[in-house]
Amino acid sequence: MSETTVPVTPTAVSAASSVIAESSSARGRRARIALRTLQVVLALFYVIASALPKLIAHPSAAEGFDKMGWGSAGMYTIGVLELAGGIALLIPVLQSVAAVALSALMVGAFVVQLTYFDGENAATPLILIIPLALIAWARRRHNADLLRLVRRRS
Repeated sequence: MSETTVPVTPTAVSAASSVIAESSSARGRRARIALRTLQVVLALFYVIASALPKLIAHPSAAEGFDKMGWGSAGMYTIGVLELAGGIALLIPVLQSVAAVALSALMVGAFVVQLTYFDGENAATPLILIIPLALIAWARRRHNADLLRLVRRRS
């Protein structure tokens, strides 16, 4: 009995994973639908539940930013970043970058929760990083598309 080995290269692994991700099988379709649903839910969360209270200066948001000493400028800045990230989660070429950017924002939110609010609600940003990391990884091939667009424009 002879064994045949096939060398596994990073390109082969990448091609295999993208074939699985783009598979037309029922499992592949379900995975794509689940990922897209997750993106829509997170986008709605960031736009409605997180950015909107900051952008309309809801008293609960204003109070927290005043307690930190960031005032309305900090509140509006974070609100705009969350709004942009939530919208970008729905734009195919920006999905991965948006997920990474929102993850970075959540690291900052975690630090703020620990520093200014004695850890109250500190788990929320950490929990949000998990699905954001999944989106960033699953949609990573769009980064090459984005890079091509940026190079073409410059």
